[in-house]
Amino acid sequence: MKKCFRLFLFALLGFGVFAAHAQPGLGGPKGPQFSGSLTKLFGDNTTFSAALEMQTKDGSAELVVPGKLAFDNGKSRFEMDITQIKGGKIPAGAAEQMKAMGMDSLVAISRPDKQVNYLVYPGLTAYVETESKDAESTDAVSKYKVNATEVAKETLEGHPCVKHKIIVTDDKGKTHESLVWNATDLKQFPIKIETAEDGTKITMRFKDIKLAKPDEAIFAPPAAFKQYANMMALMQEEIM
Repeated sequence: MKKCFRLFLFALLGFGVFAAHAQPGLGGPKGPQFSGSLTKLFGDNTTFSAALEMQTKDGSAELVVPGKLAFDNGKSRFEMDITQIKGGKIPAGAAEQMKAMGMDSLVAISRPDKQVNYLVYPGLTAYVETESKDAESTDAVSKYKVNATEVAKETLEGHPCVKHKIIVTDDKGKTHESLVWNATDLKQFPIKIETAEDGTKITMRFKDIKLAKPDEAIFAPPAAFKQYANMMALMQEEIM
């Protein structure tokens, strides 16, 4: 049991590396975090669902996280299979051990409207709720300024795109620069986003994009699932 516990902690540390370098917009076990600067890159596309591959690269270190994303006016849900994550500092055997424990499937839900995040483990019919103190208010985000400059016209994943250099300036005057490929046949949806924070390159690629509004029920844990006070409590009970 101690070995299982150590492997799980190492796995979380691997995600932690991803989280530390994923601003704006990406989180470790939390999944994608749609900060105001990231949300602005989607323009009028305020509701959608898609397959998403998130990649961070810091020097020679690279982490790739595939999953499924649903978004609705700030609320987000990201489903991932931990065994499909590549790179990072997750040690050999950790993903397999988590699968054996029923913790390989993870759903990360972000609710900035309630200032909470949920980590849901379908295999355990369990979830953890955490406070999200840094959630930006709608009023603050409305003051963000967006400046877009066309760089080129390219075809990406079969979609005709206009590549833009976009600079978002937040309400405190801080700027966030990104390269964005807007698909002209998908209402200017940003099917690829590249940005960098603190020397780390971050790339988001979207496929199978649906612009319909997701079901509201998916942005909350199932009522029948057991809530734990924190991740440590969940891990200890499941490991025992």
